[in-house]
Amino acid sequence: MSHRRTVLAAALSLLPLGQPLLLGSTTALATGVVLLSTQTAHAQSAKVFIKRGYAKFKKGDYEEAIADLDKALEIDPQLAKAYGMRGVAKRALRDNKGAIIDFNRALEIDPQMFPAYYSRGLAKGALEDYQGAIADYSKAIEINP
Repeated sequence: MSHRRTVLAAALSLLPLGQPLLLGSTTALATGVVLLSTQTAHAQSAKVFIKRGYAKFKKGDYEEAIADLDKALEIDPQLAKAYGMRGVAKRALRDNKGAIIDFNRALEIDPQMFPAYYSRGLAKGALEDYQGAIADYSKAIEINP
């Protein structure tokens, strides 16, 4: 079910049975607005954690960067960018297997995310999976020559 349908269904479920739509629409509309504004707040807070994680990564504080990216992903587990950034931080800590898991998840969400292919290629190369690394580099070039 799409997100909009879920919000609409939640709002309509608050209408008492048998009550005309116009009489109950104020409650339903208010509920829909609350649901949408809550989601907007969650999306904004996830972005804040991504920005904080990036700033910490740039300072070389990889563990703290990962912690902030974990929080962003708790709020919104569909953030391909957060998985990609967390994978890069894990690579910096030489956790190539963990990085590959994150790059895989990023690519499940966004198959056109060419930096994830490139970074996954780096991690595979570090693990001496040279054929896998070449395949990922090739895919990155195919997406963004």
